[in-house]
Amino acid sequence: MILIITGASHTGKTYLAQRMLEKYKYPYLSIDHLKMGLIRSGYTDLTPMDDDKLTDYLWPVVREMIKTAIENEQNMIVEGCYIPFDWRQSFEEEYLEKIRFVCLALTEQYIDAHFSDIRDHASVVENRMEETDLSADWIKSDNRMYLEGFQKAGERVVVIDEDYEKRISQLISEL
Repeated sequence: MILIITGASHTGKTYLAQRMLEKYKYPYLSIDHLKMGLIRSGYTDLTPMDDDKLTDYLWPVVREMIKTAIENEQNMIVEGCYIPFDWRQSFEEEYLEKIRFVCLALTEQYIDAHFSDIRDHASVVENRMEETDLSADWIKSDNRMYLEGFQKAGERVVVIDEDYEKRISQLISEL
């Protein structure tokens, strides 16, 4: 099985992937790590700020890694924000049968009520650089983009509006 976890920044994609790894022992691919490896190695002139271009750049590589894992009957968790809304069009049905997808999103009310928690938990799995310009408005805007884009594409979006930890635990048992 391949599990694709995507969503806006600060929704807990990496946290969910880490919890899935611990429970199911499936390896996971961080698309952010792939991105930074390609940027730092000089294989691209893109920068971490080129979000709009990075999806087009990274998705073909990630897509083929997913296909290879399926063909080799391997399990893998793919985690990151560089998944196109129309990702399903990249796969034939025989591949889609082996893929589970989830997009995480936070409601605006949740962000307002828990912004300091969101900021404080940014490095719960990995050490993120301090984001001095991080704002609730930016997180809301990013969440709206993912929520609207993936819902319009008919994808499953898990909207977290209350108890974050409870919802993540439920999600782990469902997948």
